[in-house]
Amino acid sequence: MGKILEQASPCLPNLLGPVPGPLARAIIERDAAAVSPSYTRCYPLVVAGGEGALIEDVDGNRFLDFNAGIAVVAAGHCHPRVVEAIQKQAARLIHMSGTDFYYEEMVALAEKLVEIAPGEVSRRVSFGNSGAEAMEGCIKLARYATGRDKIIAFYGAFHGRTMGALSLTARKAVQRAGFGPLVPGVVHAPYPYCYRCPFGQEPESCAVECVSFIENTILKTVAPAEETAAIVVEPVQGEGGYVVPPKKFFDELARVAKQNGILLIFDEVQSGMGRTGKMWAAEHFDAVPDILAVAKGIASGMPLGATVARADLMTWPPGAHASTFGGNPVSCAAALATIALLEEGLVENAARMGAYLRERMRDWPARFPVVGEVRGLGLMIGVELVRDQRTREKAPRLRDKVVELAFRRGLLILGAGDNTIRLCPPLVINRDQCDFAIETLEECLTTVQRE
Repeated sequence: MGKILEQASPCLPNLLGPVPGPLARAIIERDAAAVSPSYTRCYPLVVAGGEGALIEDVDGNRFLDFNAGIAVVAAGHCHPRVVEAIQKQAARLIHMSGTDFYYEEMVALAEKLVEIAPGEVSRRVSFGNSGAEAMEGCIKLARYATGRDKIIAFYGAFHGRTMGALSLTARKAVQRAGFGPLVPGVVHAPYPYCYRCPFGQEPESCAVECVSFIENTILKTVAPAEETAAIVVEPVQGEGGYVVPPKKFFDELARVAKQNGILLIFDEVQSGMGRTGKMWAAEHFDAVPDILAVAKGIASGMPLGATVARADLMTWPPGAHASTFGGNPVSCAAALATIALLEEGLVENAARMGAYLRERMRDWPARFPVVGEVRGLGLMIGVELVRDQRTREKAPRLRDKVVELAFRRGLLILGAGDNTIRLCPPLVINRDQCDFAIETLEECLTTVQRE
């Protein structure tokens, strides 16, 4: 365990001057002229390199990365063992397309994913390049295996931006606006967001109305059970605000799905690969999906996605589904190295450091009136900001201000949902880095509260 964590530099941020510096400003100007304006940039960070949980910009400023490249670099930036695996594989074979030929790296990774997938279930794996492509595979497989066309997803969900994944996404209007008509047959239900229960319940009195709505309204009106292929859910809702549902939600969801022959698809793109202190967020709820979407942290930054399904479901014939670059040998090598690191101690470190962070943040709602709730699992932590703790009025501008102030102090964080700060650092972080993050965020909260 110690040898793995030694690879993350113990150094903390070091800002040499105001950010962005002159080199960063020049690149940002070039970007504005040549790159799609559809990209969202929360603050003017121009990255030159990274190591462990640290990022250095083009002007030599060093930052502590508490977003891990948007929950992607699970083993930290440029972990030596991942880099070595990439270099060795690239020197031997970069591409041959596993859709038409065989190579051992793809087989080895598929075997490993089958081994570690949640539940004692025989499975098969199809590879793509991203989380969105993994979700496309989930959608296609669910429809193919069941012969049904309807799919139920949840409000607040983000599953990707390709047309099928976008049809499931229900996070922001701008993500869907202008792209219709989307894939038909998708219906959305309220997600169990206990802090803002869509049915006005409290956790202790909740009767899992979110599932009752599916069972008693959706399946009896717009998506009859005999026409519904799957229910798609994030075990922890990511872009929607790092929302953690109660276990009884999954118990009831599994009951309804089983009774009606509906498949359960779990999107573990952001919550998987050790992020929550277990290999899969589903394990916190004793939940076992029929189909699983995996990406982001799977290969520590190399492009890779996977659709992992019950073997009796993944019986489609040759040519039914494939991807030219999916399961690229270099990405597979990076994934195998990443999974080894996770199993050797990084999942455990995520659980330990996540518990430490949440314990230090436990009294924030009492100390900071702008903090409504701190929630999360492992190193997937959300801090929801409000204008009033009683009314729970959302405070998106305060959240954005905290994100900006943290950047100016050398801490990289991002928002999630309308008004939540997300903390999803690399799984290699140590206690000193956690302390820096906590102290910096407390300074930022004090500032916005005063203003």
